[in-house]
Amino acid sequence: MRKSMNKYFPLFVLPTLIAFTLFFIIPFLMGIGLSFTKFTTVTNAKWVGLDNYIKAFTFDSEFTHALGFTALFTVVSIVTVNVFAFALAVILTRGLKGTNIFRSIFFMPNLIGGIVLGYIWNLLINGVLAPFGIDITYKAQYGFWGLVILTNWQLIGYMMVIYIAGLQNIPGDLVEAASIDGASPLVTLFKVKIPMVMPSITICTFLTLTNTFKMFDQNLALTAGAPEKNTEMLALNIYNTFYGRIGWQGVGQAKAVMFFIIVAIIAFVQLRATNKKEVEQ
Repeated sequence: MRKSMNKYFPLFVLPTLIAFTLFFIIPFLMGIGLSFTKFTTVTNAKWVGLDNYIKAFTFDSEFTHALGFTALFTVVSIVTVNVFAFALAVILTRGLKGTNIFRSIFFMPNLIGGIVLGYIWNLLINGVLAPFGIDITYKAQYGFWGLVILTNWQLIGYMMVIYIAGLQNIPGDLVEAASIDGASPLVTLFKVKIPMVMPSITICTFLTLTNTFKMFDQNLALTAGAPEKNTEMLALNIYNTFYGRIGWQGVGQAKAVMFFIIVAIIAFVQLRATNKKEVEQ
């Protein structure tokens, strides 16, 4: 059996490897190269060194604002999504009637596309604000919390399923032993259950971090960066720079490279930090 698998392994892996190289590795490397050039198409690129990177920070205050806005939004979303998702997971693993129906209902928003969600919540929030003569673009705070609400509604169900799987894998004997020793439900939660689901917390934190930091379509549909680009996140800022500003394609590409580096570093640090917690348990 093993010999047969080794024989046909290249046959199954090679097409995927070729596709991955052609449609990801090569464009990614080309993108890094183009970030050091001024261009309108890939055939007329002119080398400018680090000018695009310098220009992104010194001549474009919108980029630094988008970076700060995205970082704040990501932190708030990580906390709210994971707290609510874990709370729902705890409730739905208590053996209550109808839990399977509730799991399906909570998970359904994750199946809806980001653009559709953005327009749905745009209509809902503007409907609430309409009696006051304003809409979601009236203040940046409205757009910020609108994005937080949308993100929570979309991601909580997905993270809840992961937390449920982690909670169900906790040995019943461990919880029973804590109860016999006189531990209250709250103590059992913080001293037994949460440490035992650290692998799930690692996964959910990573998924929430990456999904919120690189959010684009929800931001475009809900606020489009309004008012005055105060709710513009990094991905939307890069898009607007590349396609909306003539002669700034190289700057947009430089922003995209920095965006990738920032997300990669933050995700790596987060994974190391939470993995360390797993080892210590």
